[in-house]
Amino acid sequence: MKKLSARKMKWIERTAKNNRSYKLYLYNRFFSFLLMVLCQIVGYVFAIYLIVYDSPAAFALQSAIAVLEIVVVLYLINKHDRPTSRLNWILLIMIAPIIGVPGYLLFGDGKPTRKMLKKINASKEEIRAQKAQALIKDGSVTDNSNENQACENGIEHYLCEGFGYRPYYNGDVTYYENGEKMFPEMLSALDSAEKYILLDYFIIANGKMWEEILKRLLQKAEQGVKIRIIYDDFGCMMTLPPNYDRYLETLHENIRCLTFNNVVPFFAVRMNNRDHRKILVVDGKTAFTGGINLADEYINEKKRFGYWKDTGIKITGESVQSFVDMFLCTWNAFRKDKEDAGWYLPPLQERDGTQNEEKFVIQPYENSPLLRTSASEAVYADMIQRAKRYIYIFTPYLILGDYLRTELLMAARRGVDVRIVVPGIPDKKMTYRLTRANYPLLMKAGVKIYEYTPGFIHAKGMVCDDEYAVVGTANFDYRSLYFHFEDGVYFTKKSAVAAAKRDADEVFAVSKLCTKENTKRSMVGRLFDSVLCVFETMF
Repeated sequence: MKKLSARKMKWIERTAKNNRSYKLYLYNRFFSFLLMVLCQIVGYVFAIYLIVYDSPAAFALQSAIAVLEIVVVLYLINKHDRPTSRLNWILLIMIAPIIGVPGYLLFGDGKPTRKMLKKINASKEEIRAQKAQALIKDGSVTDNSNENQACENGIEHYLCEGFGYRPYYNGDVTYYENGEKMFPEMLSALDSAEKYILLDYFIIANGKMWEEILKRLLQKAEQGVKIRIIYDDFGCMMTLPPNYDRYLETLHENIRCLTFNNVVPFFAVRMNNRDHRKILVVDGKTAFTGGINLADEYINEKKRFGYWKDTGIKITGESVQSFVDMFLCTWNAFRKDKEDAGWYLPPLQERDGTQNEEKFVIQPYENSPLLRTSASEAVYADMIQRAKRYIYIFTPYLILGDYLRTELLMAARRGVDVRIVVPGIPDKKMTYRLTRANYPLLMKAGVKIYEYTPGFIHAKGMVCDDEYAVVGTANFDYRSLYFHFEDGVYFTKKSAVAAAKRDADEVFAVSKLCTKENTKRSMVGRLFDSVLCVFETMF
C-alpha cells in the first residue's frame, strides 16, 4: 500500500480528532454519497417515465414491464424463502414494478455478489489447507473423530455440521454487563500480547477508547507484535476520514489494515453486505466480542441517547481459534498480502484440549450472507424452542420475520416467561416505529416487552432457563440476520449464564413494561406502520 505524505498524515490526524475546521471534510464524504444516491434515484425514475410513459412505443414497453412483473412475482411465489419477505416484495412489485423489481434485485435476495462469494470460499479452503499442513508439520494428531463426537446434540451439532464451527469444552467465559467493565479487560489483554493482535470492528471512532487502544497497538508493534485491523467502510463513514487505513499502516511496519467492502456511491448488491462483527483476538488465547464497538458512547464517555447499555463477552482456550479463522478468512479474501493460517496456530505445547471439571460448552460462530441459512437465527430459534421456564432477550431492533415471531408466540403460549428489552430512547426513528409495530401481537400472546428507559440498549443476547446463553452482534432484524457478517458465542458455563441472568433482572428493574394502554397508536399511525412494514427488509 502506498505511503502517505507527511501533510496528508497530519490532515488525517486532525480530521479523525474532529477538529472544528476539518469537520466539514469528515462529514462531506457521507453527504456526497447520499446526494449521488438520491440523484441516481431521481434520474432512474425520470428515465423510466420518459421511456415507458412518454414514448411512441409506450404500450409495448408497458406490456414488457407487466410480463417482467408477473415473472418475478411467480418466481417469488415458488421460491422457498421467508414468507413475510416474499409477501412484502410481491406487494411492492405489484403496486410499483419499476421500483419493486430493481429494488428486489438489490435488497431482496440477501446474497453477496458472485465475486465476493468466490473470494471468501477460496479463502476458507486456503485456511483449512494451511492449518492442516501446520498440524502435520508439528506432529499434531489430524484425526477429526474427536471433533465429530463433540458435535452430537442439537444446536451444537447444527453449528458444527452446517457452518463449520465446533463446540469446545475447555477454556473460560466471562460476561460483561457494560462497556465500562469490558474495556479495562480489553486493554489488559492488549498489554499481554506477545505474538499478534487481530481487530475486526464495524465502527471505530476517535476518542478515549480508540486512543487508548491505538497507543497500545503502537507499543506492541514496536515490540514486534503483528497487528491486523479490519473495519467496515460504511460503519466508519461518519467517524473516520478517507485513507485512514493507509494512515494506520504508515504508523508502523507491523500494522496492516483492511477497509471492508469500500463504499461506492452507486447501487450495487454488495453494498448490502457489511461487516457488523466486533472481534478482538490476542495471541489466539483470548477473544472479546459482543455489541461493543470502538467508540466512546460504548463505554459511556460520550452521551448520545442517554445511558448506552451494552454487553460483551471474553473467551479463553481453544475456542478462540474460531475467531482467528473468521478474521483470517475475511483478510485473505480481500488482501493481496495474505496471512498463513498455520502461523496463527498456538504451539503444540500450548494446546490444551483438557475438558474442564465443570463440563460446559463454548461455541463461537459466524453469521454470513453467503449462506441461505442464518446461523444467528438458528441459534435464537433453538433457544426459544428449548425454553421451559424463561427466555430473556436484549435487542436494539425488533423487526421480526415469521420464523422468530412464531417461535416467540409459541413459547409464550406454552407458559414460558418470554421477556424482550428494547430501547427506551431510539437511535433511528423509523426503525423504532417498526419495532413498536411488533408489540401488539406479541403482547397479546403473553410476551412481556420492556423499554429501557435510562437510554439506548445496544446489547444483543439471550439467556434461558439458567442453562445457556448467547452474546453476539446480530440484532433481531432482517438486515443483521441475512445481509451482514455477524458473530456470536453460545455458551453454557453456569457462572457466565448466571451473570447474564442477573444483568437481565437489573435491566427489567429500570425499564418500562409495555402495555396496551401505554403503547397505543392512532389510526393514522397504524396505517403508516402498515406501509412501513412493506419495506422492513431494507432496515
